[in-house]
Amino acid sequence: MDILLATPLLGGISPQTFMRRHWQKKPLLIRQAVPGGMELLSRTQLFELAARDDVESRLVVHEAGAWTLRHGPLKRSAIPSLKRPRWTLLVQGLDLHVEAAHALLQRFRFVPDARLDDLMLSYASDGGGVGPHVDSYDVFLLQVRGRRRWRIGRARDTRCVPDVPLKILAHFEPEREWLLEAGDMLYLPPGWAHDGVAEAECLTASIGFRAPGRDEIGRELLQRLLDDAEAAPGDVLYRDPKQAATSEPARIPSELRAFALEAMQRALADERALDCTLGEVLSEPKPGVWFDPPAGAPDVGGVTLDRRTRMLYDAHHVFINGESFRAGGRDAKLMHRLADQRSLSEADHGRLSAEARALLDGWADDGWLHPGVP
Repeated sequence: MDILLATPLLGGISPQTFMRRHWQKKPLLIRQAVPGGMELLSRTQLFELAARDDVESRLVVHEAGAWTLRHGPLKRSAIPSLKRPRWTLLVQGLDLHVEAAHALLQRFRFVPDARLDDLMLSYASDGGGVGPHVDSYDVFLLQVRGRRRWRIGRARDTRCVPDVPLKILAHFEPEREWLLEAGDMLYLPPGWAHDGVAEAECLTASIGFRAPGRDEIGRELLQRLLDDAEAAPGDVLYRDPKQAATSEPARIPSELRAFALEAMQRALADERALDCTLGEVLSEPKPGVWFDPPAGAPDVGGVTLDRRTRMLYDAHHVFINGESFRAGGRDAKLMHRLADQRSLSEADHGRLSAEARALLDGWADDGWLHPGVP
């Protein structure tokens, strides 16, 4: 992807310009980002996906002023009649199951993969929507089919309507309003309230991004670092040969506190271990993702990552589906190319060392990549 090249997807500006002007700063309406919209899958296929155990789906119905929410799997009998107004079917992680959705998501890789989350598809009958709400992450709202009216405004009051199974804003004050046709797209940074209502039957794709909380990722990294340290041999035990007799036996000794603090600092002081743990966390597949091992691993030819695979890298490692590997020299460059392009040509595959090719064969055995280049 040429990040300096203007593209209709971003309204005639380049990815570099978009990131500088709009990313996490201000909304952008893009007319005909994908001219005429696109066909990701049929309505019947969407309903079939919603009925599966391995697909996250939700049904939202707004009727007589009341909101109801039902989580999948959802059989066809649980989905309202197409003629019934004000209901919405949401299917999360469509890119994990539908190749066309995965291909659409790849067009947004001018944002780091570590931030890119998934593609959700919303099917709505006339008047359908999920109410005015605010997201804590960036989102692109692409109108795939039909029309949806969007109202947006800064979320100055984030209190929600009580006793409702959805986080619907109690006080929504829209500042702007647009009707999006098939192919139009709206980008919203975090903190912008929005309300989308279908005008007749419509399909809307939401391209969302991960925004881990500081405390959340801190706890995860620290726990993993401590788990790894727990397995290390030769642990140093606390000693206190100068401990005097005490008349306050319940008081925690200051020396023991200092020992504990040093232990925490040692766990965090190894930056290479921290980098490794961070990459493993960020490359973890989404919950519920399973890979299907093929009959055999490819010995020659190019390879392509499975659409469910997450692959990242840093200066010293490559990470794939929650695992880390040291990489250097030509192998590292080729592994980086595989991660960035999500495929590796037959020529580049042949340039890998025997050890690296064996590693890719193992990944193929696990179903993480497949022979051939698209």
